[in-house]
Amino acid sequence: MAATMAEKRSWVATMAPYVRARPLAALLLGISSGFPLALLLGTMTFWLSKVGIDKKVIGFAVGLTTPYTLKFLWAPLVDRLRLPVLTRLFGQRRSWLFLVQSLLFVSVWMLGASRPELGLGAFAFWAIVTAFLGATQDIVIDAYRIEILSEEELPHGTANNQFGYRLGAFVAGVGTIAMASSDGFGLGWATAYGLTAFCILPGIVAALWAGPGLHERVLADEPSQPAGRWLETTLIGPFREFFQRRGAVLILLFVLIYKLGDAMGQVMLNPMIVELGFNDTEFLVINKGVGFWGLIVGIALAAPFMAWLGMGRALFVSGVLMMLSNLMFAILAAQGHSTLWLTIAVATEQVTSGIGLTVFVTYLSGLSNLAYTATQFALLSSFAAMGRTWLSSPAGIAAEALGWPAFWLLTMVVALPGLVLLWLLWRRGFVVESVRQPGAEVDQSGSSSLAASTAPAR
Repeated sequence: MAATMAEKRSWVATMAPYVRARPLAALLLGISSGFPLALLLGTMTFWLSKVGIDKKVIGFAVGLTTPYTLKFLWAPLVDRLRLPVLTRLFGQRRSWLFLVQSLLFVSVWMLGASRPELGLGAFAFWAIVTAFLGATQDIVIDAYRIEILSEEELPHGTANNQFGYRLGAFVAGVGTIAMASSDGFGLGWATAYGLTAFCILPGIVAALWAGPGLHERVLADEPSQPAGRWLETTLIGPFREFFQRRGAVLILLFVLIYKLGDAMGQVMLNPMIVELGFNDTEFLVINKGVGFWGLIVGIALAAPFMAWLGMGRALFVSGVLMMLSNLMFAILAAQGHSTLWLTIAVATEQVTSGIGLTVFVTYLSGLSNLAYTATQFALLSSFAAMGRTWLSSPAGIAAEALGWPAFWLLTMVVALPGLVLLWLLWRRGFVVESVRQPGAEVDQSGSSSLAASTAPAR
């Protein structure tokens, strides 16, 4: 009986940080953050496949999300540039969030109305505008999320944010396709995309609820500066501070290629499902429904996974699991139209991705100095997006040349360099060089704290 009570107390203590106010706000922010990119990747590739666009074109259409790879270029302005009236009313982060979300709402409506089957010009334009605004929203939300979470809440708040991100992506995937599909509500793509745009609302609620973040204090404590000095601090300071750290270049290279195999697979998954003859209902129930719950399980496991293994081992083990999960899709491709193997493959891939994504985002969050949160997290996440957007763009050509089974085996091979580089970083002792705990060293087990502190390095 005593053991049972102790187990209950332990479980409650483990789960308590997930339901605190600011980790819950991080969940709501994740919903708003997750839907634009899902519309531009998974839903867009399905839409283009359904209207007869060639899969080689679809592979390169992912390049329309290029703003996600370049967002570090304008992130310094989001960090420091004050918006007239709005900044005075809501503070730096929330003023930018409300402005960008208003514009994003309009662009998503226009993207849905672009009719790519009649020509890709208007579609490409509004996709790029939506990607730019979605990337800018991510700059703000990622920084704001880090700044509102305390030391103890960072892993749980990051996991909650991933819950929300996947929920937003689920709505943009299952919800949008169900609303648009003739097998669902039959509203058409324009209305479906437009209704999905209302996913900005949870972010607004979260920002009003959580209040200003720690970045507002950093700005308030800064003395006024001449224009030239302000530009230097804004545009150069974040990058200078990052590249002065040990292993900075190797860390960026690792961020670039760590999830490349996973990204190549994701680009071609929906076209393969369509080509194998799965109908819209099977796609929604298995790829989106089963996939969503698989992600939820994976994300829920991520925080105890990091606590158990430490950051170094967690990155390595989750990378291996994501690589091996692609073998399930190779088997599916060899089997053909098999709902059983689609279910197995999607469930395996999404559980491992849920763990891997949360570990990876927590790792990036711990590397961001609170004085430059938006810029430095944007730099790191931009490099991750480059792997997804450009290095994975030839995936359609590879799938065409190799066939589906061999293509999925190729994605496993492509994942190996990231694991090798992680091993090199680990051996050199700076897998985690966390600003949130300056000077943290990684021991031979790969463990390191990602705790937020009030150390002067902020």
